[in-house]
Amino acid sequence: MEKQIDFTSGQILSKLLVFAGPVLLALFLQAMYGAVDLLIVGKFASSADVSAVSTGSQIMMTITNLVSSLCMGMTVYLSQKIGERKAEEGGRIVGSGLAMFAAVGVLLTVVIPLLSGRLAGIMNAPAEAFDLTVSYIAICGAGSIVIIAYNLIGGVFRGIGDSNTPLFTVMIACIFNIAGDLLLVAGLGMGAKGAAIATVTAQLMSVVISYLMIRRKALPFRVEKKSICFDSCIIKRILLIGTPIALQDLLVGISFLVILSIVNNIGLTESAGVGVAEKVCGFIMLVPAAFMQSMSAFVAQNRGAGKIDRAVKGLRSAIGISFVLGVVMFYAAFFHGEALSGLFSNDNAVIFAAADYLKAYAIDCLLTCFLFCFVGFYNGMEHTTFVMAQGIIGAFAVRVPVSFIMSKIEPVSLFRIGLAIPCSTVLQIILCFVFLGRMKSERYRVPLR
Repeated sequence: MEKQIDFTSGQILSKLLVFAGPVLLALFLQAMYGAVDLLIVGKFASSADVSAVSTGSQIMMTITNLVSSLCMGMTVYLSQKIGERKAEEGGRIVGSGLAMFAAVGVLLTVVIPLLSGRLAGIMNAPAEAFDLTVSYIAICGAGSIVIIAYNLIGGVFRGIGDSNTPLFTVMIACIFNIAGDLLLVAGLGMGAKGAAIATVTAQLMSVVISYLMIRRKALPFRVEKKSICFDSCIIKRILLIGTPIALQDLLVGISFLVILSIVNNIGLTESAGVGVAEKVCGFIMLVPAAFMQSMSAFVAQNRGAGKIDRAVKGLRSAIGISFVLGVVMFYAAFFHGEALSGLFSNDNAVIFAAADYLKAYAIDCLLTCFLFCFVGFYNGMEHTTFVMAQGIIGAFAVRVPVSFIMSKIEPVSLFRIGLAIPCSTVLQIILCFVFLGRMKSERYRVPLR
């Protein structure tokens, strides 16, 4: 059996790094997966195609994050059982999760293509890119069930302390996506439509190959045919943990869609520029995102074992490492934004717009090392309702109104609009510290130092 990590004993930092390493690499490949679409489209197609991929992928990312956040409910639940030394219950948890997410996948596969035109309209997709945006959303939406299966595999294995298998599945998808983009976009000139087809096909190939490989892996539990059913108690537990996370991610995603919609109203160049900046941001935020996922599994296992103090020590370690690397990301994004943006576009105006927006994201790099680690910590502790609340407050009390106000100040600056993001993060971090103090005083008596 492939070794899974026991987070409940031994050195904290070394185990976090061993687990977070493959998670970070998987997220890097996932970012590459999305970035390759925009990179190749930016080099071999028009600005309208870039805008379509930018807007369409942001919508699909919001939907995908919603599903993966629901899947976090299963990941945390599974990790707790591992921590409680009740791994044999994992088969029922995974089986019920498979049944639930299959139903969700079928629903989205039907609904998203039907609503693709309306979604593009809501996003104020520029007229020059409107039809292309509709096509991109419809094609990716038709592959929703594949996208869900792809994310489900990662969630299950992170839950049992295995971060290598999710890395493998992402690697397969990345390879096929690059090949598909080169063939359909660069070779056949299919633009945004080709990028969408390549995306869905790559994830399908990843799911098929990963399934064949996983069948040979020994797991700490058995998933039998009878396990794949709608067990109401298990599904209720998964939803109890995952729904607040999913709702938070959905509403936060909507807040970013609102910003993109505001920018789309400004013009095609600005729309393409923000799309390029978002792809660059996918890389500069990798470290805190990796520690967020790692903290969820680490904390859930230790909570299941009753080792709350150890969970808090892990939080401190994760924040420290993440902050050091965040400084490096800040420097790269703030002072070399044009070079980074130039990887995804040949249009100087788009590159300048993207670099301007990236300066605001660079500031956020210094803050997310705190926020993302806190979010992973609270997810693992099952304080997902708080995670939802702080995310929604940050999004709609700060991010949306500040971006709207900044868009009305002449001359319009993408940097000023982007400042809404770090402003929101500051408020969320304050809320996280306040809640940690409440945990200490009221229930868990967690030491702050």
